[in-house]
Amino acid sequence: MTKFMLLMNMDGGNCDTPMLEWDEADMKAHMQHLSDGIERLRQSGELVEVTALTWPKHAKVVRAGLTAPVLTDGPYAESKEVLAGFTMIDVESEERALEIAAEQSRAPGPGGVPLEQPIEVRRVMETDAELHDF
Repeated sequence: MTKFMLLMNMDGGNCDTPMLEWDEADMKAHMQHLSDGIERLRQSGELVEVTALTWPKHAKVVRAGLTAPVLTDGPYAESKEVLAGFTMIDVESEERALEIAAEQSRAPGPGGVPLEQPIEVRRVMETDAELHDF
């Protein structure tokens, strides 16, 4: 078994409308799709952890300073990608991890159209030797 982290960004996929502006039924369908997938992973024993993160406005960024840490509001990284949450899975193969990520990416958006939201799939390092496997 190999652990993978599936990282879901707040990239709307093929939808430009922020989720908070969706119809309530569309938002519920989206969340139900994700919940159903998590329950299937729980039942199969592949789920390690799942965590949703608060909205970016609640984020803080900390950098070490010369005399004291520097704290700023919000994730103002160079990238426009903002982490929405993650799912940690323990699966037989990378192919299975990619299959699970594709299922998450198919979560419906407005009108039931699959969002095709990008899901980053990252294998969890399990040995010191993997530190040098760039």
